[in-house]
Amino acid sequence: SDPDDRAGWGLSPRGAGYTFGPDISEVFCRSNSFDMMVRAHQLVMDGYLWNHERACVTVFSAPNYCYRCGNQAAVMLVDEYGSYSFVKYNASPEADPQFRNKHGPIAPDYFL
Repeated sequence: SDPDDRAGWGLSPRGAGYTFGPDISEVFCRSNSFDMMVRAHQLVMDGYLWNHERACVTVFSAPNYCYRCGNQAAVMLVDEYGSYSFVKYNASPEADPQFRNKHGPIAPDYFL
């Protein structure tokens, strides 16, 4: 399911699942005593994206998704007190010499 600006539940334009509005995020967080929900599995160009007045954040950790999207990636760091921060990063260059040795690539190109 994906966050949406429209209230309530809706059918996802991605062809499977649903969308949920700010009201759904609020009820979910309150019912579960959460400050926010963290989700993934949806491309966001800057690595992470807040929705619903910071009740929901999408974190996407695959840089340059499918080798063609040009997106940054991010990870969310959370400490034992609930403080958090984000680290954003770009894809590494495919031809970087550190990934090669005298016998060719250390890993097949589809892993780089």
